Amino acid sequence: MIPNLEALGGPKNSLGVDVGTASVRAALITHDGRIVSSATQPLQIWQPLTDYYEQSSEDVWRNVCLVVKEVGASLTDKGKVKGIGFDATCSLVTLDSSGGPVTCSPSKEPHRNIIMWLDHRAMEQAERVNSTKHKVLTYVGGATSPEMEIPKMLWLKENLQMDCWDKCALCLELPEFLTYRATGDKTRLRVKVGSPGEPVGKGLTKSAAAELGLWEGMPVGTSLIDAHAGGFGVIGADLGPLLTEDKPLTSRLAVICGTSSCHMAINQNPVFVPGVWGPYFSAMVPGLWLNEGGQSVTGKLIDHLIETHVACKELKEKAEKRNCSLYEELNNHVATLAEKRQLDNLALLSRDFHVLPDFHGNRSPIGDPKMTGMICGLTLTADLDNLAVLYLAVLQALAHGTRHIVECLNEAGHSIDSLFLCGGLSKNELFIQIHADVTGFPCILPRESESVLVGSAILGACASGDFPSIQEAMKSMNAAKKVVKPQKSVKGFYDKKHQVFLLMLTIEMNFRELMKDLCFHSALVQDFFTFKKG
Repeated sequence: MIPNLEALGGPKNSLGVDVGTASVRAALITHDGRIVSSATQPLQIWQPLTDYYEQSSEDVWRNVCLVVKEVGASLTDKGKVKGIGFDATCSLVTLDSSGGPVTCSPSKEPHRNIIMWLDHRAMEQAERVNSTKHKVLTYVGGATSPEMEIPKMLWLKENLQMDCWDKCALCLELPEFLTYRATGDKTRLRVKVGSPGEPVGKGLTKSAAAELGLWEGMPVGTSLIDAHAGGFGVIGADLGPLLTEDKPLTSRLAVICGTSSCHMAINQNPVFVPGVWGPYFSAMVPGLWLNEGGQSVTGKLIDHLIETHVACKELKEKAEKRNCSLYEELNNHVATLAEKRQLDNLALLSRDFHVLPDFHGNRSPIGDPKMTGMICGLTLTADLDNLAVLYLAVLQALAHGTRHIVECLNEAGHSIDSLFLCGGLSKNELFIQIHADVTGFPCILPRESESVLVGSAILGACASGDFPSIQEAMKSMNAAKKVVKPQKSVKGFYDKKHQVFLLMLTIEMNFRELMKDLCFHSALVQDFFTFKKG
């Protein structure tokens, strides 16, 4: 039975659920965007082959239920939660006609039915799609990515015809799977594409409500990709108390930085940017056009370079003694090293050390999944000082990637002049300061560090009728906490560093161009066997 919410009175709350790359999180969030309580659970990831990443929709849903129940455990009256919203990574889920899992894995294990967003198995299929030069490709920056669903579905058809393709009745993006599992409603899956926050079906089904520990019929908002939820979980904050003048939404770039990073720009008009996805109408903020840039790996790249460095063990020991994270220990070491070398600014530690961060391809603005990374300035040194400088150079490289994306957005017609950051990396003070210094723009941090959850809760709040529109919900539930301004003293240094960054991009592409015609290996092997037979 659906409770009479008006009779209940009390605070208006909504639930936000975020399914990220490696974990599921949920939070109970108030009408003015404050997080009351939150919970998290890890997700299992399988990597059967290089560049293959898989998950299980049953594992995802099970953990969604766990975190929602944990958050709701503190509530004496579940009826005071007015709605629920879901966001998730842009991963592909394969289901049969009853909604059960269908394998998408070469292992053929049925429960492994999610091809994750960062999976690059469909590289060849993406190239074939792009070779068509179809006009629709202009809406994805000119070329589709193996991270997108169409190449992945083509891979399934060509590689798992009997085990997956013939048995599969539904191919859903993970955000759509969550609302489908919660409501049983297929409307959006057939023809209608609901705007963010529109109510889905009749709300939570009886079975889903029981699994989640909520009430039957609770409004469920049309879901979003996690980066989009993070975008309107932060981008609408009032900057009056923090800056001398407020900034229009169209001048704000939302940067959602975690395992990967997404750069969300909105505009009154459609803007086509080579190498940047979009423009998409109402994909994030209803009534506005969205362009989405990004970097395929950010947090994952930092972790990879730390964990594979020979000084990682020493770093972990020092962090354990200080009871802090590896990032905090490295930030401290970088500052100490700069002081020891008597540098005016710690940025100068990387004067002769440069990184191209495209270790998993370039999502934007080059739009080339075959791009590779590069490190310049290596010596025989492999101590903790060397790891600290490498770490600093990686943070700088990621910020230069953001600057490159912004330059391309503005050249095409946007007017970005401020960054709104959220996600795991936004908790790293050095990462934020470097972004401000490299781009020359103020970096605004949200009051609530878990802004993606605020965004997903906005979906639930709008579905319940708590707000008449996403824009009104953003005004009430977005709030800024801090502005990090660029240091003018390092502008010249980073301008030169950016020239190095762009030159490294060009060199990497030139290297591949030089080597691409050396495809003689297979021909030589064929000649060898022909000779042997003769």
